[in-house]
Amino acid sequence: MRLLIAAVGRMREPFYRLAQEEYAKRIRKYAHLAIVEVADDPVPQGEQERLAVRVREGERLERKIPAGFLKVALDPQGEEFSSEAFAGWLEGRMNTGKGDIAFLIGGTLGLSPAVLEGADLLLSLSRLTFPHQLARLVLLEQLYRAFRIIRQEPYHM
Repeated sequence: MRLLIAAVGRMREPFYRLAQEEYAKRIRKYAHLAIVEVADDPVPQGEQERLAVRVREGERLERKIPAGFLKVALDPQGEEFSSEAFAGWLEGRMNTGKGDIAFLIGGTLGLSPAVLEGADLLLSLSRLTFPHQLARLVLLEQLYRAFRIIRQEPYHM
């Protein structure tokens, strides 16, 4: 199984970077994991300029996704899973040979309409709003938790 997290913006705060590396190390015991970051643009004031930023950032993200990867876009309007259901979904991808998955995380303004429309799944981590750096950590933690559930290991209890 190959997992890719493609995110707009860098992890700037040291505590986020440390947490990301810890979860990445844990996940790599179960699957190949790559994390790529693309540049984020400054947030402009006007709505048309904001859409243009989302489009540019989305194009940068799309260029990082290898052919054949399932695209999962993180979006507040996406499908919500319990941890167990997410583990079941992930296990289903593994069992069907469709285990190459790219998780796409937008920047401050979110993902572009084209990225959302081109996604195989829209995934919501919560009805709450998270900063994109924290959303990345929540996703990593849930991926790690999912692998533990799949393997029936005690972390998720």
